[in-house]
Amino acid sequence: MKSDNVFGDGGIMKNLGINDPVQAEEILHMGYSFMKLMSYYNCAMMEVETKFNVLNEEFSLMWDREPIATVKTRLKNPISIRNKLVLKGYSFSSENIETYVNDIAGVRVVCSFLEDVYTVAEAFKKQDDITVLEEKDYIRFPKPNGYRSLHLIVSVPIFLQHEKRQMKVEIQIRTLAMDFWASLEHQLKYKKFDSEDIAMMTDLKYCADLSAELDAHMDDLRERVYSSAVDEEDVLRKNLAGMPVLKTEK
Repeated sequence: MKSDNVFGDGGIMKNLGINDPVQAEEILHMGYSFMKLMSYYNCAMMEVETKFNVLNEEFSLMWDREPIATVKTRLKNPISIRNKLVLKGYSFSSENIETYVNDIAGVRVVCSFLEDVYTVAEAFKKQDDITVLEEKDYIRFPKPNGYRSLHLIVSVPIFLQHEKRQMKVEIQIRTLAMDFWASLEHQLKYKKFDSEDIAMMTDLKYCADLSAELDAHMDDLRERVYSSAVDEEDVLRKNLAGMPVLKTEK
């Protein structure tokens, strides 16, 4: 397949938000090889998403609740990929994309409670076809602006018609409160507020700390509620065990 068949009338390029002719020429030059590589990353995202959905199903049977609220995926757009490589001093090629960019495929897992983040992450990392390449815990060690999330870079196999390929996926696991803060912070950054504005940065950090307090309180409530439920079940089991066995006539 030729590149002009992939990009044809420029419709795909337009949909990807590529307006700069130089950038467009670089991506057009890669053509089919770029689209094929992106399809591999898309497959890797689907593999990871399925794994988390399966874990959520299993945990829901164990706990009578789903620890994962949502699983979202996103594929990095070509301009961001190109710009990231340029900043690192590398040319825009399939080989350099796979070697030097780790966040092409992104999966965001949003959990209900703080403890769920680590429980789900540990269960995922133990799977024998997952290789953890990098882990950063921004929950225990938040970024200066207050950002909190658990980041994993993993390698996951995808099975194609004639081969198995290892693809890298970036995973962010966070709570609902962390996701709420991060989403709003992203919107503010999109508006290009002055990052040197100390008052603004202080307010953002304050809000992040509030969301962390909320997570801690909600985790405490979860522990109290579920430990109480376990105690009630234990009492019920003991009562049932102590009941006389009714014999029926044959």
